[in-house]
Parts: sequence; C-alpha cells; structure tokens
Amino acid sequence: MDMQTTPGAEEAGAFDLNAIGEDFLENPFPMYKALREHAPIHVNPDGTYFLTRYDDVMTGYRHADMSSDKKIEFKPKFGDGALYTHHTTTLVFNDDPYHKRVRKLMSGAFSPRQLAALTPVVEDIIDRLLDDVAAMGSFDAVQDYALRLPTEIIADMLGVPEAHRHLMHPYSNLILGALDPIVPADKLAAGHKAVEDFGALLLDLINHRRKNPDDGTRGEVLAALIFGEEDGEKLTDEELVQNCIFLLNAGHETTASMTGHGLATLLENPGELQRLLDDPTLIEPAVEEFLRLQSPLQIAHRKATKDVQFSSGVIPEGAFIHLCIAGANRDPDVFDDPENVDIGRNPNPQIAFGSGQHICMGNTLGRIEGQIAVGRFAQRFPNMRQTGEKRYHGRAKFRGLESLPMAV
Repeated sequence: MDMQTTPGAEEAGAFDLNAIGEDFLENPFPMYKALREHAPIHVNPDGTYFLTRYDDVMTGYRHADMSSDKKIEFKPKFGDGALYTHHTTTLVFNDDPYHKRVRKLMSGAFSPRQLAALTPVVEDIIDRLLDDVAAMGSFDAVQDYALRLPTEIIADMLGVPEAHRHLMHPYSNLILGALDPIVPADKLAAGHKAVEDFGALLLDLINHRRKNPDDGTRGEVLAALIFGEEDGEKLTDEELVQNCIFLLNAGHETTASMTGHGLATLLENPGELQRLLDDPTLIEPAVEEFLRLQSPLQIAHRKATKDVQFSSGVIPEGAFIHLCIAGANRDPDVFDDPENVDIGRNPNPQIAFGSGQHICMGNTLGRIEGQIAVGRFAQRFPNMRQTGEKRYHGRAKFRGLESLPMAV
C-alpha cells in the first residue's frame, strides 16, 4: 500500500488485520479512511468484524449487548500462562458484576483527593526531566523524556523502588505487545515471564505496605488500592497484583505516546506551535487534538452477545468485533477537516480513552500529564527543533513513537 495514496474499495474489501505489513504499521490512516468509505462494517478473513465509523464504534462501546470478557478468545493465544491470568483478571477485559466491583475498589486511587496529591508530583518530575534534556541539548524526545515521564509517575504511584524502575518499560512493552494480532512465540514467552517477574516484585511491595501502611510517599496510591473497601470487600492479592500491572501498562504506554505525538505534531506544524506559545491556555484543547490525531490505543475489542444493529448493518450474536478508535477519531462526519491539526478544535468529542462504562479510569490523570508535559516543554523550549527522522515502534493495537531526535 502506497502511504501517499488512499486505498480503494477493492483494497479495503481485502483488508486482513492478521496480515498487515510494515507500510500499514507506519501509517494505517489511509486504510482506515478507505474502510470508513467502502467497508465500514468489514469482515476479516477470520470472521471477525472491523469497525471504523465513529457512530459504529460508539455503539460498540455503549450497547448493552456488547461484552468485554476475553476468557474464551485469549485461551488459544495465551494458554494457561501468566499472560492469560493477567489479561483475564484486569478491569479492561471483564464484564459486570466483576468489572463494576473491581472498578469501585480501584476508584479511590483516582479520586479528586488523590489527583490533587499527584499533580505536584507530576509537575516536579516534569521539571526535573526538562532540566535533564536542557543539559543534554540534543536528545531523543521519546527515550529521554516521553518514556521517562510515565515510568517515574507510575513508579511513584505504586511505590516501586529506584533500583527496579528501569524494568518497568520493558515489562510494559512485553505484556502489551502480546495483545497484537500477530505475536511470535519468543515474544509470547517473554510476555509470560514479564507478568511473573513484575507480579513477584509487586507482591513484595504490597506485603511491605500492608505491614507499613504509613510509609507511602507523596502521590503514592498503593495503600488506597490495598486498603480500599466497598461493601466489606477488598481486592484480593491476585487482583491487586494484576491490576497494578494494568495501571503500569495503561498509563505508561498511553502517556508516553501522547507526549511523543504531541511534540512531533507541534514540530511538524510550526503555525500551531506558535499559537500555543502565544496562548498557553490552548494546551487543554491541544492535548485533546493530539489524542484525536494519533490515538495511543488504536483498536479496542468487544463481543456481541446478541444480534446488534449498527448504522451500516447488523452484526450477529457471537461475533468478535474490533473497534477502530483511530478510524473513528478521523471520521469526517464528526470532525471537520479531520486529517489536519487544529489545537483549538471545539467541539472535539475524541474517544482515545474509550467510552461507556469501560472508559479509562485514568483519563483525568492522563490529560493532566499531557498538558503539563507538552505545555511546559513548549514554553521552556520555544525554539525546539527536530534533528532526525521520527520512528514508530511498529505495533497495530498501540501506536507510539520509538524515537524522535530533537535539539533545544
């Protein structure tokens, strides 16, 4: 597929999510556009459905007859290993009543009080990272800034000691990478081991905090997760461990991608960068626009428990459905001039954090992180410039930069 041209109806009809190549991973948006136009309810060769229109994706998120439970689908891929335990224990791949119970028990970690305590921690971390890159002069904005930011924040939230923090990014990559449509056997094995190793580390931290409940530092939420109670219930050790891993993965990948994409978007659109420099309050809608243009989570999943009517047709009971967030967020029926950047876009009903009862619990924190990380970077380094080619990490479900060479 030529990255500079939009595929036609024939190419859209032949699309196979399980046979994507490097050209698609580099730039999937032309294919998403073709699918929206020619095959909005596309059936993959494996019988799964792929939806790219905003209204259809929203139906997938909000319809009562949609299931997030993946126990059946994950078994052939993960077997009985640690990846299966992890991905079937966390919030994201479960339905009510389990989902509702765990979400309530975790909600204390994202209460207004906790976010108020976390915000100055985020500001301190970002200011320190900005000092570091200023001293470097030339650096990789992804490796030296965007990835370090969520690692430090989540490590503080979970009370991970400094000696173990270098492991968090590799853990996250291996565990999330196992969710891609095509995963080599060696990557699956490494993913299983990452869950086991990180789980053991977290269990030690949990046990220590139980014995020393007042030892948490500013911004730590581990105690809120351990001691949080709803109707006399608390999270079990397995739920604590697996959902702490989930917090790492959900917050790490998306925050790093949002920050990297935000900086890249401003570098590639100097007029928009100047708008932000002239009016720093635009950082709030700017972050929404970064999330819309380059959604860190590109594809979510649901299963139809009954026949469900979508705008373009009916999807039958039992069907496995891919909800293309990235396609929906560029739907011209919802967004004016969707392929171009407008950091003041209003309204901007982007759905990078999902929608409905499974909307990302950390969406408010994620927005705070993005606004501070990109806003302060731009204000401190108004003459920032790109010094080399940006490079994507090459995954379909999650989209993010692996490298963005810069100088200030």
